[in-house]
Amino acid sequence: MRRVTGYLEYVTREGDTFDSLALQMYNEETLAHYIIEFNPDFADVLIFEANVALRLPIVEDAETPETLPPWRRGEEIPELDAS
Repeated sequence: MRRVTGYLEYVTREGDTFDSLALQMYNEETLAHYIIEFNPDFADVLIFEANVALRLPIVEDAETPETLPPWRRGEEIPELDAS
């Protein structure tokens, strides 16, 4: 689960797309919908011109270490005795 904790202001460069911005911001193109939701006036834009002011939401995982399974916390998983 993810949550938005704020946003950054960004001015586009010619050729930017929602997907390319999501890849740069989150390392994941599939999160472009967060950027679109924060910028509904530009939802129909496929390729941006230069100098368009956008808000890029800061998206973080909402999971806490207590709710994560041990292998996702980076903890060692004990070996099972096969006997």
